[in-house]
Amino acid sequence: MSIRIGDVAPDFTAETTQGKIRFHEWIGDKWAILFSHPKDFTPVCTTELGYMAGLKPEFDKRNCRIMGLSVDPVTDHEKWAKDIEETQGHRVNYPLIGDKDLTVAKLYDMIHPEASGGTRTAADNATVRSVFVIGPDKRVKAMLVYPMSTGRNFDEVLRLLDSVQLTATHTVATPVNWKPGQDVIIPTSVSDDDAKKKYPQGFKKLKPYLRTVAQPK
Repeated sequence: MSIRIGDVAPDFTAETTQGKIRFHEWIGDKWAILFSHPKDFTPVCTTELGYMAGLKPEFDKRNCRIMGLSVDPVTDHEKWAKDIEETQGHRVNYPLIGDKDLTVAKLYDMIHPEASGGTRTAADNATVRSVFVIGPDKRVKAMLVYPMSTGRNFDEVLRLLDSVQLTATHTVATPVNWKPGQDVIIPTSVSDDDAKKKYPQGFKKLKPYLRTVAQPK
């Protein structure tokens, strides 16, 4: 199936390295990041999983849970976790889905719908490096898709989460390369009169359609 921003994230039940979970129940009232990997014991994935483990405290601060997926059994994930800790310096501290039958990969359109499970290599029936940012309402807020050969920038995923959380709470947008604490944009749907009431401290009007203001607390 094809997933778009604003859709309800498909629910599923799966075995993970932290036991069996039902996805929507696991999310609860938090935010969530679901991200996929082509296959266990592959080099780029090893670096990604280790880096994400190091970033987990930052996601925790933002009330966001993280979950990985690789199209291999949980038993392989557990063996691979030892390599990740040894080479990357971080123990995988979040659940990894075992998706050997490609059920979740196909549900989230991470892989060609005609792909099959069973014996495979990283190049055969491979998932792309997908990232889904999901809100407490279980709707998809953002998506990123990378090719197999390119490792993701998980600092950018964290920045993206900061932006979607901010814009979910306040009627603002974030400009190019925005980082937390920097000025934000007042959407064109907010009139100047309403902006003056909303931001009595004032805002900058560069063009009628381009107005910036200090980031709301």
